[in-house]
Amino acid sequence: MTDSNDMSLRAMSPIAWVAGGLASLMVVACILWNIDLPTRLGIAVLPQQYMAFQLGLTLTVAFLGFALEDGKLKSTGWIYCLLAAICLATLMYTAWDFVWLLQEQFYRPWQITLSGAVVTIAVMEGIRRKAGWMLFSIVAVFLVYALFADQVPGRLIGKELSLERLVQYVGFDPNAVYSSPLAVGTIIVLLFVFFGQLLFAAGGGNFFTDLAMAATGRSRGGSAKISVFGSALFGSISGSAVSNVVTTGVVTIPLMQRGGYSKRDAGAIEAVASTGGQLTPPIMGAAAFLMAEFLEIPYMTVAGAALLPAALYYLAVFTQVDLIAARDKIAPVESDTLTTRQVLKEGWHFVVPFAILLAALFVWRMDPEQSALLASVAIVAVGFLRGYRGDRLTLRTLGKVFVDTGNSMISLILVVAAAGFVIGILNITGLGFALTLVLVDSVGSSIVLLLLVSAVICIVLGMGMPTSGVYVLLAALVAPSLVEAGITPIAAHMFILYFGMMSMITPPVALASFAAATITKDDPLGTGVASMRVGWAAFILPFLFVATPALLMDGTWVQIAVNLALSALAIVAITAGIVGYWAGPLSTVLRLLVGVLGFFALPLGFLPAGDTIHFIAAGLTIALAVFLSLRGRSRHEFTKGGYHS
Repeated sequence: MTDSNDMSLRAMSPIAWVAGGLASLMVVACILWNIDLPTRLGIAVLPQQYMAFQLGLTLTVAFLGFALEDGKLKSTGWIYCLLAAICLATLMYTAWDFVWLLQEQFYRPWQITLSGAVVTIAVMEGIRRKAGWMLFSIVAVFLVYALFADQVPGRLIGKELSLERLVQYVGFDPNAVYSSPLAVGTIIVLLFVFFGQLLFAAGGGNFFTDLAMAATGRSRGGSAKISVFGSALFGSISGSAVSNVVTTGVVTIPLMQRGGYSKRDAGAIEAVASTGGQLTPPIMGAAAFLMAEFLEIPYMTVAGAALLPAALYYLAVFTQVDLIAARDKIAPVESDTLTTRQVLKEGWHFVVPFAILLAALFVWRMDPEQSALLASVAIVAVGFLRGYRGDRLTLRTLGKVFVDTGNSMISLILVVAAAGFVIGILNITGLGFALTLVLVDSVGSSIVLLLLVSAVICIVLGMGMPTSGVYVLLAALVAPSLVEAGITPIAAHMFILYFGMMSMITPPVALASFAAATITKDDPLGTGVASMRVGWAAFILPFLFVATPALLMDGTWVQIAVNLALSALAIVAITAGIVGYWAGPLSTVLRLLVGVLGFFALPLGFLPAGDTIHFIAAGLTIALAVFLSLRGRSRHEFTKGGYHS
């Protein structure tokens, strides 16, 4: 095995070695920046200089990657190599002379025009190749709008901009490309991705899967519960719904199919469970850190607000797979599954870095990037000392982690850089303010209608885009309208994040569902529709926490507990109605009754009767559930006693 790896390494093109070295340098630079090395050496470096340096490395590695095919130079690869050299030279100069350029920005020197043009063209080509046509098209529309904003009729008219002024602004200004999204990506998220890569290299991925199997494998529908539990653990730090599907899905989807789930349900369950990881602290696909930056609030406030909605999301999915298993008589996983005690005995050391991460974030109140760095050091320490089922950190695997981390950050950094273009255009043309007015005025005083329109916009704009890109774009375009209408800022931003992520499981461009369908070899559109059924709660939860801020930890403990209990009860009831099972098959009338009672038990706050109707519906739901459970038990005993004909 080692010999073949050595041969493949020797066969790599020198360009691939250069790209790998520069990818590693991205991680090294991030670590040095976060330990304040420039300050300790008495060197004054602006954050924008650091960002320009990282963007230069990112574009260079991206274009060198475009030049290669199977590790070797393509026939047209020299063009991308030339572009990579131009990007590297331009942005290294920009980083080096940024202070002078910033001072001279008013006079618009040619150096800023050149730097801005290179950044704009290179980032646009990068996102076209790495993120797809959807994001490229959206950003391109904004760039074209900026050039003709003064000619747009109606209320969306904007400031006149020349092409030179546009590229200078979006490709250089600290309020555009070198703004908060790029800072969060290159300073904070990169370290959390490094933390995740270290964890998986040390065997953490297998540990999560084994722990999920041990915890849920022996219960009914255990194969699907493994997928839900494992994808939640994996997805909360992986940073991508699609990569989560293809990483955990290759194990869990065949397991579900062998267990008795249809391939469509298996694909849908994996897609929904993996998408939920982007809504679950600590990383939330980088959105948690971006949200904290946008709202100018502590990271742990965002993480705390995201906790209960994520728990309700997974409660809905977990309940659905359990009831499907009961309805379809799906057996537990084979009995030779490892026990939780055995898994923890072999992998207890993975608890140490997580404990350090949580303590650093929530007890010692350290910055997220410092917490991630400290936890990464802990993984290196325990990973070299202990292995897990054949996986162990070595100097060689550690070096590979640096390369893999840099490479995995390319798409994200390109996306947040492009998002900076959009933010810059909204600022310089005045479009951001105009969009807010148009959206708020178009729906009048109806908050519900505004939320419905915003939800559709979020799903449409989010299609085909990664988590960070979805959030940043929607935070600039949609969230201000919700805040202007009186919705609390954190509820507005969580709302857009949820519906932006729902594009991952909503046809026609449901990336997570389509990725799962490639594994199940099922119809992608059918898998997308099934995913919407399995993930139904995610389409209700955003309305729920907008109407009930207590679910975002905004309220007294009594309010939080009562609303959480009502929400959990309602979600279980509605899920039972959707599946058609509760302690036995439900007739159409009972399914409808359970679903309606569950809906009215939801503390939505939009209903005219107020809290009274929620408590009445909750009481009736409990009474009906008890009746159905007793009826189901009586039928079971009747059949078991031999009286079943």
